[in-house]
Amino acid sequence: MPSDVDRRIWVVVFPGFELLDLSGPLCAFNLASETRRAPYRVEVISVHGGPIVSGSGVPIHTLRASRSKSVDTLLVVGGGDDSAIGADTDTISLIRKTAPRVRRVASVCTGAFLLSAAGLLDGRSATTHWRYAALLQRRFPQVRVDADKIFVRDGRVWTSAGITSGIDLTLALIEDDFGIEMSKAVARDMVVYHRRSGGQSQFSALLELEPASDRVRDALNFAREHLHEPLPVDRMAAAARISARQFARLFLKETGDTPARVVERLRAEAALPRIQEGMEPIEIVARKVGFGDKDRMRRAFLRIYGQPPRALRRATAASKSRAYGSL
Repeated sequence: MPSDVDRRIWVVVFPGFELLDLSGPLCAFNLASETRRAPYRVEVISVHGGPIVSGSGVPIHTLRASRSKSVDTLLVVGGGDDSAIGADTDTISLIRKTAPRVRRVASVCTGAFLLSAAGLLDGRSATTHWRYAALLQRRFPQVRVDADKIFVRDGRVWTSAGITSGIDLTLALIEDDFGIEMSKAVARDMVVYHRRSGGQSQFSALLELEPASDRVRDALNFAREHLHEPLPVDRMAAAARISARQFARLFLKETGDTPARVVERLRAEAALPRIQEGMEPIEIVARKVGFGDKDRMRRAFLRIYGQPPRALRRATAASKSRAYGSL
């Protein structure tokens, strides 16, 4: 096990990797090392070493993995097109061989596909970029995919959402190693939030759900058209023409989330423009979109947008006031 004086981080890259998946964590770890005296040694690793070209065309010099070095953390970045995600067998082999001798393993964005292919996420909770959460669940049904989290820790394995969430993940790793004051100091230096509020759904449009089966699509269309009514699983299953038990399994497999969570997001997205317009009382909006009461809607808004409805309404009003004042 690496000591504090030799806390080596291996960041694994491959041809076509996402550059920001690498540069965000590198910056955070380096700031912790240079300005806060955290003993990190970050090395960028690839299967064969040498220059590796990122998806944006920028080449990065890498080292070849060496079994003689002690390693504390293995961090795998994401990248590649839809058909190639997680298909690099040489990199998967490198991860599989290295993982047993490190203290913890982590991934950024679609790096979760590589961890899954290496068998490191079997039976664990994990996340990835919201756009690929359903695909991760379909390809690796043994993984418990949480499509809305910025990052997830399950034992010694950490996974994070898309691209810039690698910074959130790294701040959490630094905090786990050296405490909250260290991670706050690094966040201040990077001019980023120490802990982002809300989940990934605040950056997506209903997570752009694109289920493969007509049954799940029919259920989603039914839910969109009946948001103001109760939508228990058995009612959505009836719209999909299968049993509630079959529907729940199929829905999770194809979307990476539960029917209840998706309906909550549908209702929140329907409520948001009404809240921002400010023409209706919040209690009325809650009833019209199916939340039933303002407290349930408030809890949903906190989970999804990181702020309660009243705060979002005030922020919109203030923005409009500034805009009109500048005319």
